[in-house]
Amino acid sequence: MSLLDDLRELGADVDEGLQRFMNNSSLYERMLKKLVASANDLQVMPCFESGDLEKALANAHTLKGVTGNLSITPLYNAYSEIVSLLRENKPDEAKTKLEAILPVEEKVMECIGKYI
Repeated sequence: MSLLDDLRELGADVDEGLQRFMNNSSLYERMLKKLVASANDLQVMPCFESGDLEKALANAHTLKGVTGNLSITPLYNAYSEIVSLLRENKPDEAKTKLEAILPVEEKVMECIGKYI
């Protein structure tokens, strides 16, 4: 197995992501490494726990963009929904969605870390 194969198994649309990077797998993999750093720097759960919903929205929006550009579909879909829920002033629902996606996010980050 390879990084890209493992990401496919986790639900990422790797082929679409590669297209965004002109099918340059080396560049795509470098951007995946940056995703790990972004996910660490932009954690959303601590924002919910501290009551900083503005920062939760900003961080979720950034992660939505990054995961969308890389076509990490499960994370992109979840962060899209979290952003929408926060904009609709439904923080409890957004937090529930975040709690559900965090184990998937952890698997994706572990997968990337294993190879990069």
